[in-house]
Amino acid sequence: MPIRRLVLDVDMAISEPSLPHLSHKIENVPGVQAVNISVTEIDIETIGTDVTIEGDDLDPQAIEHAGAVVHSIDEVVAGAYTLDRTPRKR
Repeated sequence: MPIRRLVLDVDMAISEPSLPHLSHKIENVPGVQAVNISVTEIDIETIGTDVTIEGDDLDPQAIEHAGAVVHSIDEVVAGAYTLDRTPRKR
């Protein structure tokens, strides 16, 4: 089944690459159609981000070659179409 969406916890060095540069590099990974990067925290040496990627057949390992460190894969959507998360009611 093709992976259609990935939500990743990604850290990057504060000096390089810039967020626009990182988004451009991720966008050029085969299968990627859209990228959203949100900064979650900043410290002296690193920027913490949430990266959401959508496409036709995503390869999580290819994203690491774009210049960021993937700490965790927080969401995976796979199948014939994209399914949005439905919060569970308690």
